[in-house]
Amino acid sequence: MTVTDEATFTIEVEKYRHELRVHCYRMLGSYDDAEDLVQETFLRAWRRREDFEGRSSFRAWLYRIATNACIDDVRRPQRVLPHQLEPASFPTEAIPARDDVPWLQPFPDVLLDRAEEPDAQVVRRETIELAFLIAIQHLPARQRAVLIFRDVLGWSAKETAAVMDLTVASVNSALQRARPVLREHLPPRRTEWTPSGDPTAAEQELLAKYMEAFEQADAAGLAALMHEDVRITMPPYPFWFSGRDAAEEILGANLHLDGAAYRGEWQFLVAGVNRQPALAAYLRVPGDTIYRPFGFDVFRIEDGLVAEMVAFEITDFPLYGLPDHLASA
Repeated sequence: MTVTDEATFTIEVEKYRHELRVHCYRMLGSYDDAEDLVQETFLRAWRRREDFEGRSSFRAWLYRIATNACIDDVRRPQRVLPHQLEPASFPTEAIPARDDVPWLQPFPDVLLDRAEEPDAQVVRRETIELAFLIAIQHLPARQRAVLIFRDVLGWSAKETAAVMDLTVASVNSALQRARPVLREHLPPRRTEWTPSGDPTAAEQELLAKYMEAFEQADAAGLAALMHEDVRITMPPYPFWFSGRDAAEEILGANLHLDGAAYRGEWQFLVAGVNRQPALAAYLRVPGDTIYRPFGFDVFRIEDGLVAEMVAFEITDFPLYGLPDHLASA
């Protein structure tokens, strides 16, 4: 393909924006950085358009540029969640948010739905869940890219070698080194990945019970929906909690009128985040007339109970296909 005029070139590259954004997100663990790197990919492609000789597909050529841009970018510190920084704790006083830490960021399902990869009907949950994103962050950049091409996108060793300027033997070697590291950093109970798509009926039932208990300020009822060793993290705050008793205590402090962390009244909507069961939390502070965006609770559910909850303080709800406020009853 030879494209010399910018308008036609833009039309061609835009066909791949959504899947390239998912690719860059997997590489970087950051939605914001993935957006920036897709733009960088398109700029590099335009500047090098004369280099495209048609020996590979235009899509593969763009993936090559995007991957190299991400490898250049991942020289920054890897994306993390609070449990990777320090032991579990229960602070007795307020701890400020850490904006200097490169926190892992969530990805809206409404954008994943637009990024259907050629070999899959949807972006599979097991390749976009937060647990997977954290695990592959432990891989060196090139091993991470090889694992994504081979085990996520399903490219052959020959195709991967061509796009990464490696030999087939080097690709196979990198994959053999990457897979054990990935398994080592996945959750210990994760022996099978849950099906792709919307929350299962059992997950939907659990979310409904969670919302009901939260809106009724029932901290004990919420804790009963969790595993005994549940993990709760709340980036950008650097501390985290482990265990059902700690969960009940911190939730009670937020829900009860006399609680140390009481903020107001809550409402929830079921949300789509990283193909995981999630709730969008809206808060109505005392004296306000509407519920305003507060954040997302993203759940890892195992054996019918919450094994992990990551609570993101993110308020750009329209990006996730949600209203920017809820009216009071």
